[in-house]
Order: sequence, then structure tokens, then C-alpha cells
Amino acid sequence: MRILYLLGLLLVCPVVAQAQAFTYQLLPEQIAKNTWVVTGLTEDFSSTNGGDVVNSAFIVTDVGVLVLDTGPSRRYGEALRQLISEITAQPILAVYNSHHHPDHFLGNQAFADLPIYSLPSTRALISSRGEAYTENMYRLLGDWMRGTDVLPPSHNIELGEHWIGEHQLTFMAFSGHSGDQADLVILDNSTGVLFAFDLVFNERALTTPDTPGLQQWIEDLEHLGQLSFQYLVPGHGVVTSDATPIDQTLSYLRWLDALLDTSSRQGLSAIDVMLQPIPEEFAEVTLTRSELQRSVVHLYPAYEARFLVE
Repeated sequence: MRILYLLGLLLVCPVVAQAQAFTYQLLPEQIAKNTWVVTGLTEDFSSTNGGDVVNSAFIVTDVGVLVLDTGPSRRYGEALRQLISEITAQPILAVYNSHHHPDHFLGNQAFADLPIYSLPSTRALISSRGEAYTENMYRLLGDWMRGTDVLPPSHNIELGEHWIGEHQLTFMAFSGHSGDQADLVILDNSTGVLFAFDLVFNERALTTPDTPGLQQWIEDLEHLGQLSFQYLVPGHGVVTSDATPIDQTLSYLRWLDALLDTSSRQGLSAIDVMLQPIPEEFAEVTLTRSELQRSVVHLYPAYEARFLVE
């Protein structure tokens, strides 16, 4: 009987451990009145972190809750919805997807009964690329993704100022990170919170696969820096009460642009560029070397082509 009991434990324990392993421990931080942020890790996707590397947020208005980005998987979205229900009895009014990268919208299934808004460009990109993104996330995250399918946004965002309950929100569209008019930014004028999403990273190296050009991104950030706000919520990294993450992101983009331009004029190979020294100001930023390598792969050919034309 003892042997049978031990065998039973061996069968049960992996199941229990697995159930615990695939549970997101989301920790909300109230950063302003009615406003909470769940801050992700400044890491790359892995089967260890379940893709919990993105910031999501929600605003509790007197007419309902606004959910800003739903995370990398159905499990994450369900955990986020449960978390919201523990903080407020207000019903969820609407969901907003900031852009088309998978860690920001693959939790949409948990909110399938609600209107999901995005910029028109984002809606089209999720519809066209969502399946490929999902397949890649399954490869990266494994069972964290179980049951996750693409649910594109159902409504287009109207830009400009809108009152939602007692909150006056300004919806803006930029292009630097995700493509033409595909980067949502929200300024809550009532609380002074600027939701910059992935136009801004904080102490985490930028991802650049869909940028239409680093100069475009730089111009977008210069515009953001002129806005008046009290709190800044980046797409990745911790919330701040100043513009430091905007300045850091700008500095990185200017360095990267100059590096790629100078290297192309010198005739350096892509491998040579990947091995260039990292400036001291970015040395401690998470994933700088690996993201530099990725950026060289998809950005450097255009710099080489431009130099050959000149």
C-alpha cells in the first residue's frame, strides 16, 4: 500500500506543480486616483516568465473600468480580469489595445464579451499578423499559451478628447514603434497620467522590428516630451513621475541611428556592427546587446542601401 501511495504522489505532484507554475502573479500598483498599473519584468519572453514582460493598466471610472492592454496570453488576460474584480465592483466598460505586438493583445479572449478598441491600423495588423504571432508565442512560452487564440479588436478608436465618466482622455496616434498611425498614446488629463505604451521603454532596450524609421520615432518622442503630465507609464519598465524614460529612449534611438549610419559609411558588415561597444549610459539597460543585434538584422540593410545611393 505504501508503494501505491508513493506512486500516486508521483503522479499527482507534477500536476499540482504545473498548475502552480502556469499562474500569473499580477501585482497592481495604484499610481494615481482610480488608476492602476501592473508592471511586467524587463526580460525577454521565456517559458519561465510566461511572457509577463509587459505593462498593463486599468482606470476605474464612475461608468466602468477601462482596460489598457491585455497581456501575452489568455491566462494573463483572465488573471488581469480577476485582479480587476478584486479591486473594484465597477463593471468593465471597454478594452484598449495599444498596438499589434502579441504581448499587448493576446489576452483579449478574457474580455471577449466587451468592446475592444484600437487604432484602425492596429486592428488591421492584428487581423493580418495575429496567427503568426500566436504560433511564435506558443513556441516561446509553451503551456503558458494553452487555449490562446487571436481575438482582434472590434472597434476603432476615435482620436481626440473624450470624457469617459469623470475622466477626460486624449487619444493620440503615432507611428515610430509600430508603423503608420499604429501607436496609441493616451493622456488622462484628469489625473495627469500619460500612457505612452511601447513608444517609451524604461531601463529595457527597445524592440524595433516594425519601426518605419528611427527618425520618425525620435520625432514622436520629441512631441511626447512637450506634453504636460504627472506620471509616465511606459510599455516596458517602471512608472515614473518625470520624463526620464522619454529622454533615455530618445538617447538610445539617436545613438542607434548614428551607429548604423556611421557603420554603413565605413563599410562595416552587420556582424561588425553587432559587436560595437555599448555606451556606458546604456550598459546597465536590460537586453541592450541582444536588442542591438536584432535591430541590426532588420534595420542595417536600409542604411547600407541609402549609403550606396548617396
